[in-house]
Amino acid sequence: MTKPFIMVAPNGARRGKTDHAALPITAGEIAETAHSCHVAGADGLHLHVRDDQGAHSLEAGRYREAIDEVTRLVPDMRIQITTEAVGIYDVAAQLDCLQQVRPGWASISIREIARAPGLADRVYGACADMGCEVQHILYDTEDVALLQQWQTDGTVRPDQTSVLFVLGRYAAGQVSQPGELDAFLTALPDAPKWMLCAFGPQEHACLIAAMQRGGDARVGFENSLLRADGTLHADNASSVTDLIAGLTV
Repeated sequence: MTKPFIMVAPNGARRGKTDHAALPITAGEIAETAHSCHVAGADGLHLHVRDDQGAHSLEAGRYREAIDEVTRLVPDMRIQITTEAVGIYDVAAQLDCLQQVRPGWASISIREIARAPGLADRVYGACADMGCEVQHILYDTEDVALLQQWQTDGTVRPDQTSVLFVLGRYAAGQVSQPGELDAFLTALPDAPKWMLCAFGPQEHACLIAAMQRGGDARVGFENSLLRADGTLHADNASSVTDLIAGLTV
């Protein structure tokens, strides 16, 4: 089997040092984590940045600082920024972030953009114009249906086909199971490029199932701090190492 693309999501928008001492917050910490995860086998970084209080931020300057730090330390690692709203940012602010940062790769939740349908064409058009690869975040099959609708009417551009299936985000206790992937693959059977992330202690089991079926994987402390036995991973690099080891068993 060809090695799948493995992306690490080391912090997310909500967790902090009280959740795990090794969770990176500052640009320097994120870069060091990216380096250790790259050594462990991760190919890409899903980047969240924080403000001075440690809260989620879409501020362009903070993104540029973190991107520069990661690029300096790990020049071969692909960087994807998030546009996640986290109940703070509206679609206009998400669009502004994209236009100011001009990233090469961004994750965009289609249900978040649907909060302002009048801006949807501008969001996807801006990404197309600047050459930014879009990865659509899909939480359920209703999100899949909306993506297909926007692909049909041209809101989503023809080459914007990459998707991230998310398991467990809205489940009780944020727990996911490998079998939950089936609904996504049934709803979008011809996805040319898909990735999975999964919340909870079954994260690795879900990701291994996805990779065995031809998908890529997003792993890290944004989605789970825990091994299947309920113990904490030492750090993000340890989680990456364990995932790759589990894939080869």
